[in-house]
Amino acid sequence: MSKLYLVPTPIGNLKDMTFRAVEVLNSVDKILAEDTRTSGKLLKYYQIQTPMHTYHMHNEHGMIEGLVKSISEGTVMALISDAGTPAISDPGFLIVRACIQNNIPVECLPGPTAFVPALVDSGLPNDRFVFEGFLPQKKGRQTRLEMLAKESKTMIFYEAPHKLLRTIQDLIKVLGAERQASVSREISKLYETHQRGSLDALRIHFEQHPPKGEIVIIVAGQNS
Repeated sequence: MSKLYLVPTPIGNLKDMTFRAVEVLNSVDKILAEDTRTSGKLLKYYQIQTPMHTYHMHNEHGMIEGLVKSISEGTVMALISDAGTPAISDPGFLIVRACIQNNIPVECLPGPTAFVPALVDSGLPNDRFVFEGFLPQKKGRQTRLEMLAKESKTMIFYEAPHKLLRTIQDLIKVLGAERQASVSREISKLYETHQRGSLDALRIHFEQHPPKGEIVIIVAGQNS
């Protein structure tokens, strides 16, 4: 039966893989992977021998039509990213949309995603929140930040370690130095840390301790 599965993969500890995820990756005809070298380590760990093909942000536009045709003709595929849930700040949206438009069943398995543990561990209100992912690096960055100035819900951002200080400084300009926040890094890995405090306190900390690894920033909403 034609179908596309979206399969979350561990964001750190390889043991975070679910039994069902392993089962699906073993059963499909083809795995679309963001980086076959990275995913190859995961597949080797779980002795999964399903063929992999590269699918990432630089080639996805040109591959959609062929992939949809192949799936509609009976090929069952699974999409994985390097870590976490596909389509969450990673490729996935375009092929999901195309499959739906062509009446191809799509199923996303539950599983790892970095922002949920970061949000829960932040100690900030988590009953209502907005996921912003990566802020624009140039065009639209200031506009996006200004739009969030009066946001009352807890805000979630992804950021690269070498860009963290710049983002904290930009948040201070718009939200104020005393706005409470949390920075989580290396979630589910050996050196997982959660640094909490005002944006200014976080700025000072990361000026003195340059961060490494994948980062999630949680920022309190206005009047939280």
